[in-house]
Amino acid sequence: MTTTAPQYVFFHQETVKTVTSATGRIDRAARRLLDIVGAGAGLVALAPVFAATALAIRLESRGPVFFRQRRVGENGGAFTMYKFRSMVTDAEARKSDLAGANRHGEDAVTFKISNDPRITTVGRFIRKYSIDELPQLWNVLVGDMSLVGPRPALPEEVAKYTTRERGRLGARPGITCYWQIAGRADIDFEGQVALDIRYIEQQSLWRNLIILMKTPVAVLTARGAY
Repeated sequence: MTTTAPQYVFFHQETVKTVTSATGRIDRAARRLLDIVGAGAGLVALAPVFAATALAIRLESRGPVFFRQRRVGENGGAFTMYKFRSMVTDAEARKSDLAGANRHGEDAVTFKISNDPRITTVGRFIRKYSIDELPQLWNVLVGDMSLVGPRPALPEEVAKYTTRERGRLGARPGITCYWQIAGRADIDFEGQVALDIRYIEQQSLWRNLIILMKTPVAVLTARGAY
């Protein structure tokens, strides 16, 4: 009697890699589609907020409504990031005088002050509720940023990065991220890096959706917003 051998299916290692790679490409495409739809819808729906914020900024102080700044994106590429102006026009020139008040330490990579004297009255309100970040929806729409990802760093910050800290440049920067929903500026730089790297290692469409759903609560509580 002839015995028929069991029909096992073995996947070659390269086949497994191809399947995994294909899954990753599909997930990345889905996340990009979410970015385009979300940013486009946000720009339209929030148009009245944009108009009211622009008017408030112009009524309080002279200077541009929008603040443009060079930031470092995915894999070290540079781009121009947009925000509503929340500080006086000479804020960058006054930054060196405030180094000693940096919450993260005078020689720290990042710079954050609890009661920054350069912030305007309107600026304090829009920063508290992250309204100043809304123009970055345009950055998301054109592909410089994502809705979710590590916050984009300044070139002078990246110049101080260690090899490990450069790992946070491994994904497209985002408007919101793990540490934005877990304490924002109250989390020190080392903690921010750890959460960013964790996100990059685990990023997926589902994880992005979870972070996006938690972001409104974090914004309304304003914890760590300076």
